[in-house]
Amino acid sequence: MKNTSRLAAVTIRHLFLIVGVIVISSLLLGFTGLSQVVAKEGTPYSLDPPLALQDPDRYIPKDNPLTKEGVELGKLLFFDKRLSVNNTVSCATCHMAEVAYTDGQPVSTGVFRRQGGRSAPTSINRLYGKMHFWDGRAATMEAQAVMPITDHLEMAMPSHKAVEDKLNTIQGYKKLFQEVFGTDVTIGGVGKAMASFQRTLLSGNSAVDKFDRGVDDNALSLSAQRGMEVFREKGRCTSCHSGFNFTDEEFHNLGIDWDTGKIDLGRFRVTKDQKHIGAFKTPTLREVARTAPYMHDGRFGTLKDVVAFYSQGGIKNPFQDSDIRVLNLTEQEQEDLVQFLIGLNGEGWQHVTPPTSFPK
Repeated sequence: MKNTSRLAAVTIRHLFLIVGVIVISSLLLGFTGLSQVVAKEGTPYSLDPPLALQDPDRYIPKDNPLTKEGVELGKLLFFDKRLSVNNTVSCATCHMAEVAYTDGQPVSTGVFRRQGGRSAPTSINRLYGKMHFWDGRAATMEAQAVMPITDHLEMAMPSHKAVEDKLNTIQGYKKLFQEVFGTDVTIGGVGKAMASFQRTLLSGNSAVDKFDRGVDDNALSLSAQRGMEVFREKGRCTSCHSGFNFTDEEFHNLGIDWDTGKIDLGRFRVTKDQKHIGAFKTPTLREVARTAPYMHDGRFGTLKDVVAFYSQGGIKNPFQDSDIRVLNLTEQEQEDLVQFLIGLNGEGWQHVTPPTSFPK
């Protein structure tokens, strides 16, 4: 905290110099070609949303309807390490079912053990998302799905054409793409198939949902019930973690990084809007007890740490969100809030089993 003012001054003075050298080619909001691939008519895949979630059909794009064939193809691609340059990393490497489709690490590790500066957010309930990644640089799930494949720190394929060429040498994939899209492998088809699979990863019907909707008055402990009140009142948590998915899908500066010598500019790198300096997407709180560590840099190992951070008002900086204030929660209130958050573990995503074999 002692260096916060000095860091803020340095950052403001050099902000636009820093921005001048940011490589933005990988931060495009979408990719040409993704919407040009049209799936053939297949067997409809019906999502049955668990308690408290909105109708999924409202969120599925008309140009990428869910089919059983498309979802199955997407699952194969999601788990297949051959989408990386050296066949060692898949999407599932950083989004593991065992830890609610995160990787349990402060920051993720890609090919050749390269590490970025951000943790892997959960893939669960992204069906309801407006923008994707911590900085919202992908406007659609289809665009999000293919970005890591060519990211130098993640899967490091040299280009989308290289992805197409590689997968087209695998006759099993060519056959599946013909069945689903009526084409050989295209990056647009890859994005649409993986987005379809990820849209099936839902979480609802939690203890909080059952209690709050009167399904089971005993679903939450007394501590968790008190925590619900803290969440909605004194804790001011609903300022950002609002709605059925416990996120406003917006971007906020909490002060993360402003106590270090290296500040991640976050959403600003995409919009160049000063109000977005150091701002990051509000993650869903569903399954939050399973997705440690927390924050975009994975600095907090426990929910107790996170609650204490909010209670003290985050880390002050010139661009901190006005909703972040000192809360002065008592120890009991903090423990109750943690119990409430644990009550947001639900169901609807545990049906997925990794493929036992891949196309050849």
